[in-house]
Order: sequence, then structure tokens, then C-alpha cells
Amino acid sequence: MSILSALGPWGWLTAAAVLLIAEIMVPGIFLLWLGIAALIVGLVSFVIAWGWQLQWLAFALISLAAIPLWRRLARAGQTSDQPFLNRRIEAMVGRIFTLERPIVGGAGTIAVDDTIWRVTGSDAPAGSRIKVTHVDGATVHVERVDD
Repeated sequence: MSILSALGPWGWLTAAAVLLIAEIMVPGIFLLWLGIAALIVGLVSFVIAWGWQLQWLAFALISLAAIPLWRRLARAGQTSDQPFLNRRIEAMVGRIFTLERPIVGGAGTIAVDDTIWRVTGSDAPAGSRIKVTHVDGATVHVERVDD
């Protein structure tokens, strides 16, 4: 009789306890899901008499299903205090700038911080105040703001 076939409900509960205790000592959350999978298989093994093959299959499937489920749940509640951190161009929507060069023929440029952006909008002379309405790729769409 191998150890695989001898692992009954108490063996699964022992494995669950070892994995959950190891999770406390090891950084990360990976062992937690293995421990929970072992706990579930152990509890079900008290109710259902199933072969060791099905027990290991259930353990593997529960473990594999728990990891992406946890990642989805962990990301669902995350909000950033800087949502546009890596999307600088989208952070410009709603901001007002002063044109250093005129918009002629519906196209022009604005200088924002250390970058020059291509803008489209109605013609406006240099010194006009413009507001960014939306962004399309690397093109900033603007409208003139009346003072």
C-alpha cells in the first residue's frame, strides 16, 4: 500500500494543517490555497468514500481553481490614488493649458511639462486657453475656453 492510497481523511486534514502553518511562516499566499484544497478534500473524504485517484484529482483541481479566483478577488477591491500613473496622456483630460503656438487648420501642438503633444481642435491664436476634451492615441483633442 503506497502513501498515496493510504492518505485518508485524517491524512488530508494533517496535510492541510501543515500547509496552513507553513503559510504563516512563508511569505505569499500560495500555500494557503493548497491548504484549503487539502482541507476541503479531507472534509469531503469523511462523507464520501472515494478512491485516492479522485482525491488527488480533486485536490489538484481545487488548488488550480483557487489561484486565479484569488487573483480576481484581490484585484477587484484595489483602487489607486494615482489611476493615471502610467497613462500620462489620459490624465490630461479636463486640464486647461495656454497655447504657446496657434492652432492652424485644426492642428497644432502644446507643450505639457517636458513633452510636446499634437492637438486637434478649432483654430485658436497663441495665448488662447484650451481645455483637453479627450485623447485619441497620441493626439489630444481640445476646445477653446472663453475667459
